[in-house]
Amino acid sequence: MSKAKPVVNAAALVLCGCLFWTAAGCRQTQAPSRPLIGITSVYEPAKEKKSAQTTVAFAYATAVAENGGVPVVLPTIDDEQILRRYLEVLDGLVLIGGDDIPPEAYGEKPHETVEPLEKHRYDFERKLIAKWFAGGKPLLGVCLGMQFTNVVVGGTMVQDIPSEIGAKVNHKGYHRVRIEPSSSLARLLNSREASVLSEHHQAVDDLGKNLRVIARSEDGVTEALERTDGKFGLFVQWHPEKMSDLAHRNAIYGALVQACMRSK
Repeated sequence: MSKAKPVVNAAALVLCGCLFWTAAGCRQTQAPSRPLIGITSVYEPAKEKKSAQTTVAFAYATAVAENGGVPVVLPTIDDEQILRRYLEVLDGLVLIGGDDIPPEAYGEKPHETVEPLEKHRYDFERKLIAKWFAGGKPLLGVCLGMQFTNVVVGGTMVQDIPSEIGAKVNHKGYHRVRIEPSSSLARLLNSREASVLSEHHQAVDDLGKNLRVIARSEDGVTEALERTDGKFGLFVQWHPEKMSDLAHRNAIYGALVQACMRSK
């Protein structure tokens, strides 16, 4: 899994929070033209003289904003009232990358290469994903976001691609994927294949409920999923927001924003 770069500081998070709650109040009288898109975050525990941090790579926010959404960073506060408010007010959600899901979550012992998510983030995000998926609002999962969703709805993981599948494909750089022709992703990209930028050592194994595989790499690794129940749920193992191909990035993030607009 990729580790999101800590580039959003505390002041920015306060601003995001103010915008979020202000926008929430305004929605009572006038629906905004741009949907509010939540973006999950990385939790960094306090160390020595450094206080705990909530961070997220700015590329996620840029991808949302440049495609017509209003990005709102979500601190990992495990509070039921706050979670309910997120579900009520946000129009869409982006699940970002990060460390590995604890294998205990899908009934396995950890491989020696596993670097588990910090518990604070794991506990928060597991609840958020479960509630959001059940609610059916538009959802985009990136890298860990795809894997975490799959586990939350009952799937399992390949814990280490190099040792369990092999090194035929470099999953920490650009490589090609084949896309299922009948999928939403093929329609969005107008193509049956793509060059994508990945940064992970794990992969989806058994599928969870209401998901299907819509892209694979040459070594058979699952590269993308979509929901099968009619709700907008797109999940990619790569990082569109980091790619130089802006048309590719905009097709994926734009689809999330448009799905939010339709569901208002």
